[in-house]
Amino acid sequence: MPLPPDPESDAKSDRDSDHRADPGAPLPPRVSILVISYNTQAMTLACLRSVLAETTVPYEVIVLDNDSPDGSAAAIAGAFPPAAFPQVRLIASGTNHGFAGGNNVAAREARGDLLLLLNPDTLVRDRAIDRLVAFADEKPVAGIWGGRTLTGEGRLDPGCAFADQTLWSLLCRTSGLALVMKDSPTFNPEMYGGWQRDSVRAVDVVMGCFFLIRRSLWERLGGFDLTFVMYGEEADLCRRARALGAQPWMTPAAEIIHFGGASAPRVDREILKMKARVTLARRHLAPWQRPLGVTLLRVWPLTRALGGAAVARLLGRDRGAAGHWRSVWRRRAEWQNGFPAPPAA
Repeated sequence: MPLPPDPESDAKSDRDSDHRADPGAPLPPRVSILVISYNTQAMTLACLRSVLAETTVPYEVIVLDNDSPDGSAAAIAGAFPPAAFPQVRLIASGTNHGFAGGNNVAAREARGDLLLLLNPDTLVRDRAIDRLVAFADEKPVAGIWGGRTLTGEGRLDPGCAFADQTLWSLLCRTSGLALVMKDSPTFNPEMYGGWQRDSVRAVDVVMGCFFLIRRSLWERLGGFDLTFVMYGEEADLCRRARALGAQPWMTPAAEIIHFGGASAPRVDREILKMKARVTLARRHLAPWQRPLGVTLLRVWPLTRALGGAAVARLLGRDRGAAGHWRSVWRRRAEWQNGFPAPPAA
């Protein structure tokens, strides 16, 4: 079922009327851009500069720094003083809220009809935010919109839009079929097979690094579930949004660079991803599928490590990838039960 009429549209009309009454006043923000930083000072500054250089739609930027030890908050405050950059607001938190919690806190300060979650390790290019907002105007019933993401080397990151984790997709991943037949929509369903993210398409999930959502929908959902400290929160939110009638869409016209993994070592990131996957399986798979789904997830790193080592030995390749998965397997006690429930408020 489609989303009900957006109550924000009436509020937007009121704000537009107020601006017409005083044309000298600055335009109210159409989109609130939320940037949650942690220990990524140089990247955060570069991200903010790219937003200012490439965005013309009325906007505000709310930067929440998660108590970074690298001096990020002071650097942001010095580079973007309020007098010179009134559209940039800094929240220097004395607590590390994580990605999910940080966005929930920042969203409460937002004034725009739309919220754009933007990672600090990204660069906006070629009016990407303007293009994404225009896409939202073209497909207002979607409720959630995303764009195309490139890696720092300029290659496509297919994770910018992906399908839900299912029992079949877990079987394909654990057996290696998703890796061997990565261009097959049947055997690599989470990544939509060989789709190059080069066409407009409805998707299950938009990656949280460049994630546009109607503010009224965000508020109806209560924002991110704080069970997901980092990773998995956008998959859970998109599931809940679709249950309300939303349908995420992505467009290749809005393109950013996402360097990825700037705030944690690779194995530590994989541990968090595995925690998220286990939590998603326990929450969203059908009850009869959950035990098997969690079991498949628990053995997946082992199959990747063994399969990767065998292929590397056969082809004479570097065994780094196999070693990575072996490390994840050895640390399975940290992730095999998923994220713990957050403390009661």
